[in-house]
Amino acid sequence: MTSAGPTPENEGVDPELQAAVESAFEEVPDDVREGLAQGSPEGAAGQADAASDEAAEDPLAQAQAQAAQAADDLARARADLYNLQQEYQGFVRRSREGAASHRDAGAAGVVEALIPVLDEIELARQHGDLTGTFETTAGKLESILAEKYSLERFGAVGEVFDPTLHEALMATESSEVTEPTIAAVLQPGYRLGERVVRAARVQVANPA
Repeated sequence: MTSAGPTPENEGVDPELQAAVESAFEEVPDDVREGLAQGSPEGAAGQADAASDEAAEDPLAQAQAQAAQAADDLARARADLYNLQQEYQGFVRRSREGAASHRDAGAAGVVEALIPVLDEIELARQHGDLTGTFETTAGKLESILAEKYSLERFGAVGEVFDPTLHEALMATESSEVTEPTIAAVLQPGYRLGERVVRAARVQVANPA
């Protein structure tokens, strides 16, 4: 291989010597030439810089990956905790509602079982037979049911007939009323708070 002409880099070099050197280099194997190039100060410096950059970048990339994974794990843990709290609050709410429902059902069951007794007490009171120890015991029973279970007796003569509270067993006509009115109470009604346990059984007077 011969040089096409002198360049700034080979000015002052004997052309014949330069040609001899290039000719000698052409006979050197490629792998040997690459080794010589890598062994040069520039090649060694490049390798050192690359190794240094790689050593500097790998720990940083690894730390960033670990930080991202930790952030993802934390977000998942928070989501799981939130869901668990919601489930627990729902369980507590349902438990309280269920307990209140069971209490109401239990109270209604007690009152319904005692309604025949309460009817006898009221009937005896209307006939003047509620006296002495019987009157005291009956009064205590009614007070306990009213205070502990909010039991209320309703239905009275002169009230306007309300089909949601009263059950009409008899009906008459009267010129003294302008709307259906209770003329007689055959059996009083009972309710626990807003819940009607038994409607009042009445005789209704309708306008004539």
